[in-house]
Amino acid sequence: MIPENVQEDLAGEAAASQAAEAGRLASQANGTCEKEERQSVAFKFGGSSLLGAERMLHAAGLVRSAAAKNQVAVVVSAMKGVTDRLLGLARSMEAGRTQRARMEAEGVLHAHVDVLRELELEENDELRVRRELELLGRDLLHEASTARAGGALDSAVRDRLASFGERFCARLFAAALEKSGVPAVPVSSSDFVVTCDTFQNAKPDLEETCRRGREILLPLFEDGIVPVVTGFLGTTRDGRVTTLGRNSSDYSGAIIAYVIDADELVIWTDVDGVYTANPNESEEAMLLHELSYDEAHALASSGAKVLHASVLPLAAENGMVVWVRNTFRPEFRGTKIGPAAEKSSGRGAA
Repeated sequence: MIPENVQEDLAGEAAASQAAEAGRLASQANGTCEKEERQSVAFKFGGSSLLGAERMLHAAGLVRSAAAKNQVAVVVSAMKGVTDRLLGLARSMEAGRTQRARMEAEGVLHAHVDVLRELELEENDELRVRRELELLGRDLLHEASTARAGGALDSAVRDRLASFGERFCARLFAAALEKSGVPAVPVSSSDFVVTCDTFQNAKPDLEETCRRGREILLPLFEDGIVPVVTGFLGTTRDGRVTTLGRNSSDYSGAIIAYVIDADELVIWTDVDGVYTANPNESEEAMLLHELSYDEAHALASSGAKVLHASVLPLAAENGMVVWVRNTFRPEFRGTKIGPAAEKSSGRGAA
């Protein structure tokens, strides 16, 4: 025998199913069958997640899965180690070592061309992307040739140099997505992230950034294209490239998520989520599965490394859920951060 309460549940489910089917048929008859609403999601990949062709293709698979159900924008850091190489190049320029600076610039270009080769694209696609990388490399070499003996570099020059890592990476990752069957284009955040002129630590004008960013990104969504946006970068109102400061790519991810009014921001990194302490330094570190914005903020204030300080205040403005997940172990749920009421609501598409 079936217990009475279960029978009632089954009867209710059957009635609900019949009503839903009737509604669907009525909608079809009226030509108004509704499409399933697609959420907007921003994925941010750190430099360790994109170090080399194999990792890029793995990350591209994560995007492909999400893009089958959602509108996805991707924000990329430079490949791990590249920003440090570019800042080393800056030091060579300051010392007046022009030849060494040029060699270092060529080394950065060749590192990205090597990754392109390992992606094993179709011939025409590889030639196109290689041309894009070489044009960037030419600009980098030009910057490296302006070294002056004993001359300290202007902060604006340092920002231009530091910007090349993300610009190279965005082109490669867009190519990796295309190879994986996901239509994608690289987008420079300096085309729409408007900042003040405090070079090396610029602050964005969110209102203007949103206006410009939506003009660029939303039409790509409408065409089913994933934008691959450079993290870390912005531009002054008169068109000079700025950076938001070292380790600001998480913040860049939050800015892009804010621009597209994302339901979620997923920060893909090389750890399983947010811990109570550094798991490499403390055996007592515990992985936290869910946090409210306030709890995450309190954790950061106590010294725990959680996220860039500006991520959560920006996420809280539109109530987006922030996930911290491990690129290399995507089967792990990671840490979910959101409004207090969201902690057990199950909202989200990640």
